[in-house]
Amino acid sequence: MGTKNKTNEIRFTRHYEAPLKAVWDAWTDPKQVAKWWGPRGFTITTHSKDLRVGGIWHYTMHGPDGVDYPNKTIYHEVEKYSKLVYDHGGYDERKPLFKVTVLFTEEKGKTKMDMTMAFESIEAAIEIGKFIKQASGYSTWDRLAEFLDDEAECRGKFVINRTFDAPLNLMFEMWTNPKHLAQWMPPTGFKMEFLKSEIKENSTAVYYMSNGEGAEMYGKSGYKEIKRPNFLSFTQQFCDKDQNIIRHPMAPIWPETWLTTVSLFDEGDDQTRVTVSSIPFGKVTQEELEAFMNERAGMTVGWTGSFDKLESYIEKL
Repeated sequence: MGTKNKTNEIRFTRHYEAPLKAVWDAWTDPKQVAKWWGPRGFTITTHSKDLRVGGIWHYTMHGPDGVDYPNKTIYHEVEKYSKLVYDHGGYDERKPLFKVTVLFTEEKGKTKMDMTMAFESIEAAIEIGKFIKQASGYSTWDRLAEFLDDEAECRGKFVINRTFDAPLNLMFEMWTNPKHLAQWMPPTGFKMEFLKSEIKENSTAVYYMSNGEGAEMYGKSGYKEIKRPNFLSFTQQFCDKDQNIIRHPMAPIWPETWLTTVSLFDEGDDQTRVTVSSIPFGKVTQEELEAFMNERAGMTVGWTGSFDKLESYIEKL
């Protein structure tokens, strides 16, 4: 989510590794929008789009359960490559749920996106904000990052963000201290034990996971770069109990190695936004790349479960 709800607004920021024009076009070209708009699992059909002040974007969102959601977005401000202001969540039979302001800024060939959602009241911001989170609405902006990467390099990039009520240095410890990491990282229902717990540059950590019912797995994380307090990158691989590299126990076409980066951003008020991204790494076949891309929804479910546990763990601390 964005900053804590002290007003009737929800605010958040995203950084995209793409030039401003590419991000703007992804937002405003209906053909491109169709490839990323909406939570994971959703698709959209654009009926008409008039990108100008007073213009309307008329579209229908199609949920994974087959439910259709009509939308009519009314544009109040349109400043090319700079700003969009529009109503969201309304259609003929319902007034808009909130007003959105999006600011786009280019920074050294990359793009910063600042978004503000303004509601009628603080209570509405809290209530609808909870619904957006539960419905995985914020994954829309993760899908945008993946789409931009697919268009530019087609690396099969997976992205997920979450904002936590924890200061930056504490969040960094959650990722680099094996004692903390083992408490929240494993999939729901699994416990994690580090067999080799060196988390530093050019070192390898080895871990064991089990659900207590016969399902178990071993894995390796090779740490390539760690910059305190806001960045780390590491390769991930499955292995056997003797630490020999093996394929995914349940997905033999899965890439042998994938690279994960974790970026931490201080959002003020003792909040930290975590951005996790992963790409297949090393020698990767087209079949493996497609398998990785097709599992983005599954990875979202997995990371969401881990992030939920991380939130609970931080609260206990």
